[in-house]
Amino acid sequence: RDGVSEGQFSHVLLHEMDAIRKACASLEEGYMPPVTFVVVQKRHHTRLFPEVHGRRDMTDKSGNILPGTVVDLMICHPTEFDFYLCSHAGIQGTSRPTHYHVLYDENHFTADALQSLTNNLCYTYARCTRAVSVVPPAYYAHLAAFRARYYVEGDSSDGGSTPGSSGQAAIAREGPVEVRQLPKIKDNVKDVMFYC
Repeated sequence: RDGVSEGQFSHVLLHEMDAIRKACASLEEGYMPPVTFVVVQKRHHTRLFPEVHGRRDMTDKSGNILPGTVVDLMICHPTEFDFYLCSHAGIQGTSRPTHYHVLYDENHFTADALQSLTNNLCYTYARCTRAVSVVPPAYYAHLAAFRARYYVEGDSSDGGSTPGSSGQAAIAREGPVEVRQLPKIKDNVKDVMFYC
């Protein structure tokens, strides 16, 4: 999950874990897979630098830390499970590491195992041949939500107007918009990531 500030962690965890449990139960009675709930944050001001700048074994071509660098001591929370991971190579400028907060873990991952899994997942993004900076399930969730918005809004979309524009004001005057059911997914795309 991304787009969550630290002050919202407990609320989001409570609400979304309940939704995950209900979704699993709707698939099959008694289906309760173990869940690891991690929040991804990119909007922070933390940057990581090599201890010795200029050493080729500690930096990439752009002078950034090497891809796959993890920091889980000193600058992280002393009692919570969080870490910084710079999974991508910085192409231009200073790389911004991703801050991962593990809020709930029924899989009982060790820190090293989850950090390794997270880094490895960053190499599996379908739209890119390089490692990405955020774990791909977060990217895929954005793509699916963006596409779902068009399914729900249909032709009533205001054409991409910005908040505060006349399109939003017109909707506000008409009252609440009816939320429609998402269309059924066709059989030929059920097992593919059609939103990519």
